[in-house]
Amino acid sequence: MDAAEHLARLREEGELFAEAATAAGLDAAVPTCPGWQVRDLVQHLGGVHRWATSYVVTGNPKPSSEKEDARYFAAIGDGELLPAYRSAHAALVGALAGAPSDLACWTFLAAPSPLAFWTRRQAHETTIHRVDAEMASGRACACEAGFGADGIDELLYGFFSRARGRLVADPPVALGIRATDTGDTWTIRIEPDRRAVTGGVGEADCVVSGPAADLYLLLWNRRTPDERFSIEGNRHLLELWRTKAVIT
Repeated sequence: MDAAEHLARLREEGELFAEAATAAGLDAAVPTCPGWQVRDLVQHLGGVHRWATSYVVTGNPKPSSEKEDARYFAAIGDGELLPAYRSAHAALVGALAGAPSDLACWTFLAAPSPLAFWTRRQAHETTIHRVDAEMASGRACACEAGFGADGIDELLYGFFSRARGRLVADPPVALGIRATDTGDTWTIRIEPDRRAVTGGVGEADCVVSGPAADLYLLLWNRRTPDERFSIEGNRHLLELWRTKAVIT
């Protein structure tokens, strides 16, 4: 997927998120984010949008300080929370739509360009939290297969290819992932102090297969390993994933 496709997805997912949050109500518990109510979810995603927009608009080449970031996440009263979210989302979409292809600013995952990074990252951030909001309202959750495969790719080659993180294992174990509808495959080897991701399903202690969109939500810990999936090998590896593959 390219930046234009990610931007279109971000635009749509932000609208769906606001609709789902409205339907659930701000007091509703978010089962996929223990301890959070929908108001916390809206506050968080609005802050993330404002934070991301700051880099796109200013071209800041370095990560801002915690003190600087705090202003984007300042508490907003219930009456203004959803309008403020819609405004933050619109500002982000507008900033990305108007950004030059050679945009230069800070990023935190490998990507072809800053513009490609921010459109992709915000599209997936918004989609995952749209799913959270829908689960809070008891609604069904879904996304397109190609977008799901793209999200798995970002998760594995982006987040879990970084040096730090709680997802480690000693002795090492390997999880194979097979998207039955798109044909995409990955293997992530979880070692005592790092993770290594490769394409294809090779030597693996556990292989989980299923539709790409369902695998996407499973790996983001928004779905449980139920009948949607075929699981071969050591199922306990999925419990390791559930407890340690946590991104906040």
